[in-house]
Amino acid sequence: MYKAVIIDDEKMARTLLEGMLNEYCKDITIVESCKDLPTGVKAIRKLNPDLVFLDIEMPGHSGLELLEFFNDEEINFSVIFTTAYNQYAIQAFKFSAIDYLLKPIEIADLETALERFRKQNHKQNFGILKDNLSNTTQQRKLAIYTTGSIKFIDINEILFFKADGAYTRIILNDETEILASKSLKTYEDILADTAFFFRSHKSFIVNINYINEYVRNDGGYALVNKEHQISVSTDKLDTLLNLISRK
Repeated sequence: MYKAVIIDDEKMARTLLEGMLNEYCKDITIVESCKDLPTGVKAIRKLNPDLVFLDIEMPGHSGLELLEFFNDEEINFSVIFTTAYNQYAIQAFKFSAIDYLLKPIEIADLETALERFRKQNHKQNFGILKDNLSNTTQQRKLAIYTTGSIKFIDINEILFFKADGAYTRIILNDETEILASKSLKTYEDILADTAFFFRSHKSFIVNINYINEYVRNDGGYALVNKEHQISVSTDKLDTLLNLISRK
């Protein structure tokens, strides 16, 4: 059994979430339901929960301030944010690899988030999330899972992603290579609203800012950073050329 605390200034939201957990998630026990961040901090210190469901936009304190009340050694709980934020902010959550539930909460999304919670064994990095939420430019950091760590990489430094079975090879502009333990499709979904990344082929996502030329020989490929040959599917060529011409 896992102990959980809910922190949300809306009473109806707390009641609905608690009802969903009681009905569909029998291994989660709500030990406290709090209307603001200070009350939630007290509950966490007293009850030592495994999981906190945390609203972001609350009067007085943002949910993002939660970890400022704790020392690193005190943070032995996970957080799932509940939010009504817009799509840009949702992208920031995806980039930061931090779980969120979009209000109104759907039971399928709740079950998926809880399944990830049960499997996770790493400390969440909320500093990266705060940076990504506050950054209105494309200069954001992407959380990249490897077999032994989570690396946070500025997306502008990424040349391309290449599928490698269930994994993905990520090449940076300094020619560093990272083997990520996520599929290429995962990164395609995360980067869907990022204008300068393009799925050029079933095996590649390319940063069009680093494309030097398109070569028609050998079936056609994009030359990236003057040396990498990135495959371009025939049905993707016109779209890619249009994107490059609008840079």
